Amino acid sequence: MTRPMTVAEKILAAHAGLDEVRPGQLVECDLDIVLANDITAPIAIDVFRELGTQRVFDRDRVCLVPDHYAPNKDIKSAEQTKKMRDFAHEQKITHYWEQGCAGIEHALLPETGTVVPGDLIIGADSHTCTYGALGAFSTGVGSTDAGVGLATGRAWFKVPPTIRFEIDGELPAGASAKDIILHIIGLIGVDGALYQAMEFAGSTIEALSMEGRMTISNMAIEAGGKAGIIEVDDVARAWLDGRCQREYVEYHADADAEYARVIHIDAADIKPCVSWPHLPSNTHPVEESRHISIDQAVIGSCTNGRIEDMRAAAQIMRGRSVASGVRCIVIPATQAVFKQCMAEGLADTFIDAGCVFSTPTCGPCLGGYMGILAAGERCVSTTNRNFVGRMGDTTSEVYLASPAVAAASAVAGHIALPADLPAIENN
Repeated sequence: MTRPMTVAEKILAAHAGLDEVRPGQLVECDLDIVLANDITAPIAIDVFRELGTQRVFDRDRVCLVPDHYAPNKDIKSAEQTKKMRDFAHEQKITHYWEQGCAGIEHALLPETGTVVPGDLIIGADSHTCTYGALGAFSTGVGSTDAGVGLATGRAWFKVPPTIRFEIDGELPAGASAKDIILHIIGLIGVDGALYQAMEFAGSTIEALSMEGRMTISNMAIEAGGKAGIIEVDDVARAWLDGRCQREYVEYHADADAEYARVIHIDAADIKPCVSWPHLPSNTHPVEESRHISIDQAVIGSCTNGRIEDMRAAAQIMRGRSVASGVRCIVIPATQAVFKQCMAEGLADTFIDAGCVFSTPTCGPCLGGYMGILAAGERCVSTTNRNFVGRMGDTTSEVYLASPAVAAASAVAGHIALPADLPAIENN
C-alpha cells in the first residue's frame, strides 16, 4: 500500500508517474500549464531560444498574459509586450490574450477555465499559487525555470511538507476572506510556511465563495508557501461547471496524511484587519488603525479584483463620495469583470463617487504605473504586498486591507470600517 498523502503530495506523485512521494524528495514532473507575463516572458523566451528548441512543448498548455505594464506605459514596456506577442504568434500559442481581451493573469486563467483541478502549474509570477483554490498544485518560479518549461513541459520539484489550516465557525460581521489570510500571515509570519504547501480546510473555508478562496490561496506566498491548496467540493464543482476547457481530476487528502503542522483557528477570532508597513504579517485590527490618514486607495489586483470584490466596494461607495484629498483607483481584474461592473451599475457608482475606474492591469500593485505614491504618501490597498517602496517612493506606505475596508477608508479619508461611515438613506 502507498503511504497516506496530502493533496500536494498526490498531485506531484501523479505528475511524476510515481505511486507515492515524501517531503524532501526530488521529483521530475510533467506540467499541465506554463504561464508567463509581460515582465517575465521575455526572459523566459531568451532561455527557450538558448536551449535551441524550435517549438514549445504544447501550444495549448502555454499561457502568455500582458498585464503588468499593459496597456504599455512607456517604450520599454511596449518592447517587452511586443516580444511576448511576437513569440505567441510565432508559436501559435492558443492561450495568448491581447490587450482589450485580457485581464490580470491570476483572475483570467480560472475565469476562462484554462486551469482546472488536479493541474500541476508553474508560472513566472509568485502569485501563481492562486490556482490552488481550484484544487491544483500551482506555484511561482523564476523565468529560467519557465523557459525550460516552455521547451520541455517538465520541471523539478522538491516535495514540500504541508501545513494544514483548519478554520471553523462563522466569521464576525465585516470580516472577509482577505481578513482570514491576513490573520494567518500575522499568526505565522512571512516565513512561517517557507517552502511548504498550505492546505486550507474547515467549515469557514467551505462557506466561502470561489472568489474568497482564490483570495486566500493567492496570498499563500506571503507566508513563504510553495502552494496554497483548497480541496474541490460542491461549491467548487458548481463554479467549475460549464467553465473548464479540459476534464479535471480531484485529489483529496487521506484522513491519516502526515502534516508538518495542523493549525486550528476559530473564525470568531478573525477581525477585519489591515497589514501595516512594511510586511503583510504586520497585522492590526481596523478598529486600532483609525488614526491613520490616507492619500490613496486601490481596489483591485489578482487578490481582490473579482466581481465579488467590486460589489463589496460599490456597496460602500454607493451614495457617497471619496474624501477630499484622497484618490481612489478601482481596477476590475478582467474584461469580463469590467463588463459586469458596467452591466450592474457598479462602474457608475465608482465614477459618481469620484473614483478612477480603470481597464484591467496590475499597474499600481507593483509600483508600475496607475497610482505611484510620492514621498511620504499612504495608500490603503486590496493588493498583496506592502514592502518598502512597493508602490512608489521608499518613504511611502502601503496598508493591505479588504475591498470593504479600502472603500470605507477612501470615503472617510483614514483607515475605517464600513460601520464607521454615516448611514445613507436607501443605500
